Amino acid sequence: MGEVFASSFNVASLLPRNPPMNIVFLFIFGIIGLKLPSQNKLHKIIYTSLEIGLIIIASFSGGILLVPLLYIILIARNCVIFRGITRYLVSGLAIFLSLFTQLHRTQIVQYIQPLAIKKQFAIVIFASVLILGISAIFMQMAINALLNEFQSRQKLSIANEQLAIANAQLSEYALKIEELATLQERNRIARDIHDSVGHALTVLNLHLEAAVKIWQTDPEEATEFLIESKRLGSNALKEVRQSISTLRADPLAELSLEDGIISLCEDLQRSSNISPTLYLNLNGLNFNLNLNLKPEIKIAIYRITQEAFTNIFKHAEATKVKIKINVKNQKSNSLQLIIDDNGKGFKPNQNTTGFGLQSMRDRALTVGGTLNVETAPNSGCKITATFPI
Repeated sequence: MGEVFASSFNVASLLPRNPPMNIVFLFIFGIIGLKLPSQNKLHKIIYTSLEIGLIIIASFSGGILLVPLLYIILIARNCVIFRGITRYLVSGLAIFLSLFTQLHRTQIVQYIQPLAIKKQFAIVIFASVLILGISAIFMQMAINALLNEFQSRQKLSIANEQLAIANAQLSEYALKIEELATLQERNRIARDIHDSVGHALTVLNLHLEAAVKIWQTDPEEATEFLIESKRLGSNALKEVRQSISTLRADPLAELSLEDGIISLCEDLQRSSNISPTLYLNLNGLNFNLNLNLKPEIKIAIYRITQEAFTNIFKHAEATKVKIKINVKNQKSNSLQLIIDDNGKGFKPNQNTTGFGLQSMRDRALTVGGTLNVETAPNSGCKITATFPI
C-alpha cells in the first residue's frame, strides 16, 4: 500500500499544474458554497453546472490534485439541494467525471513514463474511484438522516404551534360557552322570578288592596285576604331564596352530596307537602359518594336534582317522588341518579317549557355523563342520569 501512495505521489508530481489558477478556482468554489440555491429548479441546475465546470477547469487546466475531495463536496451540496432521482443522477455524474479525470491523467503519465508506473497508477485510480463511491453513499445516507431529523423537528415545531393555536381557540370557545351558560342561567332565574315571584307579589298586592277596602265593612273576609297574603308572601320568599341558592358557585361547599340531596328533599317537602323517598343502593361496596366522585360530578348531581324538584313543584302535580342513587358493581365505573314522580307527565316532543330539561342534559354532558327522560301524559316522569366514577 505504501508503494501505491508513493507511486501516486510520483504520478502527481509529473502532471502539469497551475497553482495561482487553482487558488482562484478553490476560492470561487468556496464562495458559491456559502449560499445554496432556492427552490427554483433552474437556479439549482445553474448552480450545480457552475460547480462541475469549475472542477473540470481546475482539473484539466490547473492540474489540481484535490479532484476527489471537490467531487465529494459537490455530492454533499447536491444531497441538500436535490431530492429523489435527481440527487442520485448528480452523484453518479460526479463519480463518472472523477473517473474520467483520473483516466485522462493516466494518458498523460503514459506519455511521460509509459511502463514504469502503469500498473501502480491503475490501482490508484481504482482505489480513488472506490473511495469516492463509498464516500458518496455514506454522504447521502448521513445527509438524508440529518435532513429527515431537521424536517421532523420542523414538523414537530409546526405541530406545536398548531396545538398552541388550537388550545388558544379552545380556551376562547370555552370562555364563550361559559359566558353563554351564565347568560342562560341568568335568563332562567329571571324567568323563574317573573313567573313565580312576580305572580305571587301581584296577587299579594291585590289581596292587600282588597283587605284595605273591606276592612271596615267585612273584617272577617279582610282577615282571610290577609292570611292568604301571608301565604303568598312566604311562597315568594321561598322562590327568591331558591333562585339565590342557584347562584352559588359551590352549593356543596360545607355539605356532603348525601346531606345536600337530603336538604333538597326537605325543601321540597316544606314547599309542596311531598315527602320524597331517598334510596342509596351501593350493594355493600366500599363506595363513598363524597370521596369517590369528582367535585364537578357531585355538583352536577346536586343541580340536576334541584332542577328536577323545581319542575315537580311547579308543573308535575305529583304526590310521590323517589330518588335513587345506584352503583351496580365496581366494574361498571358508573353511577346512576334516578328521579321518579307520579305526576301528570307530558309529551316530550310537545314540551314548550323544556329549558329545565335541557339544562339538566347540559350539566350531565359537561361532566361526561348522560341524561334520559321517560314520560307520557298521566304517566309521571322518570329522569335517569348516568355519571362516570
